[in-house]
Amino acid sequence: MKRRDFIRCSALAFIGTLPLSRAYAAVRLSFDEMYEGNAILGLTFSEKLQAADDKTVSIDGFMAPPLKANASFFVLTDQPVSLCPFCNSDQDWPANIVVVELIKKDDFVQANKPIRVTGRLSLGSRTDPETGFVSLVRLSEATFEVL
Repeated sequence: MKRRDFIRCSALAFIGTLPLSRAYAAVRLSFDEMYEGNAILGLTFSEKLQAADDKTVSIDGFMAPPLKANASFFVLTDQPVSLCPFCNSDQDWPANIVVVELIKKDDFVQANKPIRVTGRLSLGSRTDPETGFVSLVRLSEATFEVL
C-alpha cells in the first residue's frame, strides 16, 4: 500500500468514528406535523411526533418572551408573539407551542426573529417544580440558533 493511500484510508477511518453533530442527526419537525385531529374534536400527537419521542429533533419557530429574565427555558411558538402563552394545564395546551429547556442559560432573542431549536423531544404532561409551568411537549438539552 502506498503511503498516500494509507494516510487517506486512516483519515477516512478516523472521520467515521466521529459522532454526528446534533444538527445533522436531528429529525426535522414543523408545527404542522405535530398533531392530528382538529380543535373541536381534540388534537392527538401525530405518528411522526410519537416516533420522534426521546430522539433529537429540530424545529423552527419564534422565541416567546421568557416568564422571568434568567429562566433556563423558553416557549417556542409557530408565530411571533408579544406575551408568553402560559398555560395552567395540559387540558388547554395550544398546538402551536413547545417548551424548550436549554443546556445552559443563554441570551434571549427578539420575539420576531426566527430561530431553529435542536434538542431531545419529550412528550407527556410535566409541571416545572420551580415555576409551575405545565408542558405537554418539550425539548430538553436544547440549543438554538438565529436563522
